[in-house]
Amino acid sequence: MSDKQDRFATLAVHAGQTPDATTGAIMPPIYQTSTYVQPRLGEPLNGYEYARVQNPTREALERNVAALENGRHGAAFASGLAATEAILKRLSAGDHVIYEENVYGGTHRMFMQVLSRLGLEFTAVDTRDPQNVLDALRPNTKLLFLETPTNPMMRLCDLRALADIAEQAGVTVCVDNTFASPYNQRPLDFGAHVVVHSSTKYLNGHSDVIGGI
Repeated sequence: MSDKQDRFATLAVHAGQTPDATTGAIMPPIYQTSTYVQPRLGEPLNGYEYARVQNPTREALERNVAALENGRHGAAFASGLAATEAILKRLSAGDHVIYEENVYGGTHRMFMQVLSRLGLEFTAVDTRDPQNVLDALRPNTKLLFLETPTNPMMRLCDLRALADIAEQAGVTVCVDNTFASPYNQRPLDFGAHVVVHSSTKYLNGHSDVIGGI
């Protein structure tokens, strides 16, 4: 195993967590609490106020995947589509999105059947040819949503070339990295701004979890 793989394996095991200071437990416990004690109103301990906002177990997962992706922050969601929708909700009515035409079917349906009704505009292109992205750019284009390899056709695109195009146009790049996983590909290293995963698939790997990050 190469040094690079060794470093990745170490991150996969240890990133985002430290042994419990009270018990010495190696693995973070599952915190099954909806709320937390506050010494005074509006002064939560270590930022933990309500489980919907933050939870130590979820936070360990978020830090771990962010480290694997060479990212700064992570945010866990109930599903991959929930994570994708959160990214799209940063846009406003009238904004334009270019996306890979062979994206996961659930993503395509959410774009065209749900988010388009809220005023977002979508153009699907074959991103294997960067010229298609150039041709689809508009003054109101705000997001380039890529998926490589795609689900299920395994199409690949040139992340670096597409990120360069987006940078010149002032467009944010989001990459669905579900099928590659951070072990094989780290889109942030190629110029992407945001990475999304359905952790239901390779990040979990056991067909017993639904999640997104």
